[in-house]
Amino acid sequence: MQRRVYTVDEANSLIPTMEEVFRSIDLFKSKIRDSGRKMEVLKLLWDDTVTNLENPDHQDFVSHRSSIENDVSEIERLIKDEIIRRGIRFPVGGIESGLVDFPSVYEGRWVYLCWRNGEEELRYWHETDSGFPGRQQITDEQRRTMGRDGNAEGIDDSALDF
Repeated sequence: MQRRVYTVDEANSLIPTMEEVFRSIDLFKSKIRDSGRKMEVLKLLWDDTVTNLENPDHQDFVSHRSSIENDVSEIERLIKDEIIRRGIRFPVGGIESGLVDFPSVYEGRWVYLCWRNGEEELRYWHETDSGFPGRQQITDEQRRTMGRDGNAEGIDDSALDF
């Protein structure tokens, strides 16, 4: 599979899109928490009988559960359509911490340009095996060369974990 290679400028151009994706994810997470709290209250009031059809709050309980399922599906769709489809890595913990990694090449190897929601522009990168704790600030020279230093087809991409 051909991997997408991002320059720093290309990744920066997608930051507004990523910010919108994370705003939407946060909205769905908030709705999920709200529905979950309402389900907890109904379970506290009725215990397991809330799942019985004849329970007066059964339909509300089912409605909240359905809402959670729909919101989770919407989050999954956003991640798939707006992040993964663009060839961007969505690391473990990405939902909680608002992280994405743009694959790039630097000095003949794959690296990740690392962006966290709330950062105005892309300022960090890390090796494919170091993750967020290994973030390094992008130098001016790296800004000019990352993603531009040769053809990625010949570079082993087995270290890319998405």
